[in-house]
Amino acid sequence: MQTNFSLAQLADPATAEAEKILRACVHCGFCTATCPTFVLLGDELDSPRGRIYLIKEMLEKDRPADAETVLHIDRCLSCLACMTTCPSGVHYMHLVDEARARIEKTYRRPLSERTLRGLLGFVLPYPRRFGLALRAGALAAPLAPVLARFGQTGQRLAAMLRLAPKRIPRASSFGKRGAIKPQAEPVARVALLSGCAQKILRPETNDATIRLLTRLGVEIAPARGEGCCGALVHHLGEEAQALAQARRNIDVWSAEIETRGLDAIIITASGCGTMIKDYGFLLRNDPAYAAKATRVSALAKDVTEFLATLELPKPRGALSFTVAYQSACSMQHGQKIDALPKELLAQAGFRVRDVPEGHLCCGSAGTYNILQPELAVALRDRKIANILKTSPDLVATGNIGCMTQIASGMDIPVLHTIELLDFAYGGPQPAAIGQSRERFESEKK
Repeated sequence: MQTNFSLAQLADPATAEAEKILRACVHCGFCTATCPTFVLLGDELDSPRGRIYLIKEMLEKDRPADAETVLHIDRCLSCLACMTTCPSGVHYMHLVDEARARIEKTYRRPLSERTLRGLLGFVLPYPRRFGLALRAGALAAPLAPVLARFGQTGQRLAAMLRLAPKRIPRASSFGKRGAIKPQAEPVARVALLSGCAQKILRPETNDATIRLLTRLGVEIAPARGEGCCGALVHHLGEEAQALAQARRNIDVWSAEIETRGLDAIIITASGCGTMIKDYGFLLRNDPAYAAKATRVSALAKDVTEFLATLELPKPRGALSFTVAYQSACSMQHGQKIDALPKELLAQAGFRVRDVPEGHLCCGSAGTYNILQPELAVALRDRKIANILKTSPDLVATGNIGCMTQIASGMDIPVLHTIELLDFAYGGPQPAAIGQSRERFESEKK
């Protein structure tokens, strides 16, 4: 794609990077076939190619974002399916991230929208605040149908209440204690991202990870001081807050690397994994953090990636469960990890099924299912219909957003891949499996 930036514009590193990405695009349109919003809406401006034109226009003319640009950029899920499809290697992720940051700096959103987005950024990345908000949400859940009648803001608040779990799980003790040592001589030492939303919504995920890794001889370093990876506010365009959260984690992990050493930084939420693996790029122009960020990104591993480097024992035997594996967008498109989790599940004894249209997003995408509820529900229902075609007993995925989104629309248990692997290799049966069996037996009667 031909660009027309001035030398003064290209002196800005962010603009220079955007120009390089824009020039890689050859207008082929392959991205339109795998873009969820284009599949739903059929609007060229709701495709990656259309958004690239809008971003180019905004950046080249060095003008504030307008309402049309904001509408179509906001509708982008950042699922990155377009990057998997693109034959030219266009790094759409970095381009749309730059566009979002530019929008938040130059566009004045309506007060109700600014308030909601600010509230999400203030609450979701902080476990204590998020836990309190979920308790309040559980009490307010009956109001969802009423709120949905009051325009776009009411629909977004209703979507938030519908996504809130009816019961808040017990908190995990991880992060409140020191290093967790295996019974045998350690074969590796790792840090484990405790997370923010996942820590509250699904503490079983980290618990299962700790059980399995320590049985395999892995020592887990303490998680004191680390927090949200920054992905949530990063996708809201709040660049300064996202980078501050990234620097905090880099400081914590760098201290561990320099004192006791780390073989990996384990992440069990693939959205966080995509973000942390990008720290090196995000802080490339920060002389105090560039080298440390690159080192942290190199150590970041999805839990399934790390498990593939270990010697796994013999599983407990053939497990009579058909598992539909839902590959999170941040896993398959963001981190290019697709077959590995399925291979690990099959090796553990599960019958694994691919979900049709598996490349299409489920509609979670961080806060997308709150900010774009109509599109998110359409994508969720399409995903669930495809999952049901596999006649599964269970659904496995590697991201808390997918788990919450899909579970909000069906009764089949949705579990993290690591919960099933922990079960297969000697851990307890996940509670959701037992509850599903009880419900099935009750329905038969």
